[in-house]
Parts: sequence; C-alpha cells; structure tokens
Amino acid sequence: MNAIECQHLMKNYGQTRILNDLSFTIKENTITGLIGRNGAGKTTLLKIIAGFLHESSGEITVFSKKPFNNLFVSANTIFIDDQMNLPDSLQLKEILEEASRFYPNWNADLASRLFDYFSLHPNQYHSNLSKGMKSTFNMIIGLSSRCALTIFDEPTTGMDESVRKDYYRALLKEYIAHPRTIILSSHHLNEIEDLLEDVLLIKDGKVLLHCPIAELNEFAIGLEGAKTLIEQWTESSEILYQKEISSNTIYTVVKNNFAPFDLDNMQLAGIKLTPVSSNDLCVYLTRKNKGGIDDVFN
Repeated sequence: MNAIECQHLMKNYGQTRILNDLSFTIKENTITGLIGRNGAGKTTLLKIIAGFLHESSGEITVFSKKPFNNLFVSANTIFIDDQMNLPDSLQLKEILEEASRFYPNWNADLASRLFDYFSLHPNQYHSNLSKGMKSTFNMIIGLSSRCALTIFDEPTTGMDESVRKDYYRALLKEYIAHPRTIILSSHHLNEIEDLLEDVLLIKDGKVLLHCPIAELNEFAIGLEGAKTLIEQWTESSEILYQKEISSNTIYTVVKNNFAPFDLDNMQLAGIKLTPVSSNDLCVYLTRKNKGGIDDVFN
C-alpha cells in the first residue's frame, strides 16, 4: 500500500513556482531519502505532505486522505526540523512527558534512554539549547513518537559527527524494531545512503529521479582516457559531467546504458572505468547549468 501519492503537484508563492509538476508515490514502511540542493523545494514538499501547506494545484494524498488540515493525517504524522517551536514554559523532561498526550504510540522508555544517552539536562529549556542540542532533542521526539509517517527535514543541523552517527544508528534500529514510513531529507546523500531504500531526487521543484538506492548506485559510470576515444564511445550517450584532466585526457560521467561487452572493449581500448558514487551522481545531476565555480573567475 502507498503511504503517499502525488500527481502533478504544484506550489506557487506569488509569481515564483516552488514545486513544478511533481508526481511520485512512496510505499508504506519504507525509508525514503528526499535529496536536493538548498532551494530545490524539499521543505515545501514535506510541509505539504505533513498538511502544513496547501498545494496550488495537483493532487496529493497521505494514507488516502488529503493532508491539509486533516486530523487523521496530523495524528499519524510528525514533522521534525530545526525550526520546531516548543513551549518555553516547559522544561525538556516536561516536554517529553506531555508528548505522550499527543502521540498515541509514544514510547516514554525510549525517549528517556535517548535523553540520558545524549546527556541532556532535564531542567533545561528548549530555547536555551545550542543548535546541535536542539536537533538532538528534536530527533528524540521524532523517534519516540513512533508516528506512522515520520518526516525528518535536515535533522542533523548543528550536530557533530559522532552524534550524527549515533542518530543514524538509532533511527535504523528503531525502524527495524518498529517499521514506519520515514522521509529523511538531506543534501548530503553520502551520510544517509546506507539507511535508505529509495531516493527521491528533486531539482528546481521537479523530480529528477525516484528509484531504489541500489539502482542509483548503478545509474552512471565514469570514463577516463584519451579525449578522442572518450568522445567516440560517448557520442550517443547522455553526458552528466565532464572534466578535462590534461590537454589530451578527460574524465566523463555518463548514464550507464552500456552492455558488458562494450565495457570490456572500452577497457581493451585503454579507457579506465570507475564507479560513480550515489552522492557524486546527485551532485552532477543537480549542478547548475551555467558551469562550475571556476567559470566565475574566467
């Protein structure tokens, strides 16, 4: 069953189009990575899914219901980001105690153990926490709520590397023990790809790719060798990225539509074949069309 179904979704702010004809589905009880550069429309899309914003046009359903101002969707969804507003009148431990009234699947024991592990102080106030500690506390709420749809929008803002690793491990262990639909947005795919089953890649409010993470890892291939030879082999290929290494040598990333015997012949001809990481691929696919940063100084 699909947790989310989206058809031709549009979102405009005045004359600016933020989301442009998005169509996709997300299955129940999967972890999907929403990937894109800053400004791609990730947060707007997630807020529409969570029911915080109304789409300008198109159709979207969450658990077969329109999400905007829907009590059923709200009761079964939690949206975690670094802009969460929590009551200044309550201390951190009091916030966790009150959370059980809002989330029927709330796991107080998990919240308490995570709270102690990350060395949060029960008498602190959310507004007085550092950015990293706020993200850590927000993460505890997201995991402990055990909502059927759990959305993390750039959840590791301000966290140091060791805390990020602990967070990702906690998320995976909690998901295995209690499966739910999780959307994890980031522009750092390399940090989260081991968690993901599917990747939804957007650029300028449009879907570029939506596929299992395993397919993304096989999507492209890197070719390095003599310029004339590379150009000959890639004449009818979709070039995703190209860099000149020397006057006669180039590195080219192309969509991998080659048959095994083609790849063998390339190597025999002197072309070096290299895998393209999923993170690098997303960088190439979402790069600006005007060229790289070096062009600014030309």
